[in-house]
Amino acid sequence: MSADLVFGIHAVAALLQRAPLEVLELFVMKDRDDKRMQPLIQQARENGVSVQFCNRKTLDDMVSGQHQGVVAKARLQSSGTENDLAAIVASTDKPFILILDGVTDPHNLGAILRSADAAGVHAVVSPKDRSAKLTAAVRKVACGAAESVPFITVTNLARTMRELQEAGLWIVGTAGETETLVYDADLKGPLAIVLGAEGEGLRRLTRETCDALVKIPMFGAVSSLNVSVAAGICMFEAVRQRA
Repeated sequence: MSADLVFGIHAVAALLQRAPLEVLELFVMKDRDDKRMQPLIQQARENGVSVQFCNRKTLDDMVSGQHQGVVAKARLQSSGTENDLAAIVASTDKPFILILDGVTDPHNLGAILRSADAAGVHAVVSPKDRSAKLTAAVRKVACGAAESVPFITVTNLARTMRELQEAGLWIVGTAGETETLVYDADLKGPLAIVLGAEGEGLRRLTRETCDALVKIPMFGAVSSLNVSVAAGICMFEAVRQRA
């Protein structure tokens, strides 16, 4: 059975709360017997999950990152497919989709998933190649959003965008060269927002497939924002308009 390691108190707590049947085993540092850890241990045992107490070095060897004294072994979460995306769009009156064109940094993906969950995004879409996958690092940064927001990976992003257009979605890409501000765009209807890779932006075919391009106004010395920050600004401008 393929398995993944989820670590950190918030990430493990979210996993136990939202997908307890996916947890195979819980590893807890012997010295961590406090108010934050006890609910995790209790919840794991209530769901029939084996709890193993071990020393810090064992946990350090299991994962690379701040585990905070707890690591969960879970069934490897697979990404959704084009068919899953079509089903989500068909079942939603006013779909709100986020598309990532080549975001490769796992911390950015985790932060984007967390913001997408807060903004009520129905799915996050990413190409299968040259993009970050759902790893333990992503799930830790996402703080439970990786278990709640459908993450769809597709073979051909431009084709998927055209299929979304055929389903009635208006696709808005972010690009610094446009004159239209995100605050001036109409984001109220069925919508997909597209963000490009860190430093590179949208690929040519992705940009050409968009119905409209927008930018975030910049007033300082830096020329661009981190993609997870830009995603949050765009998503919550859509939330403001759609409220």
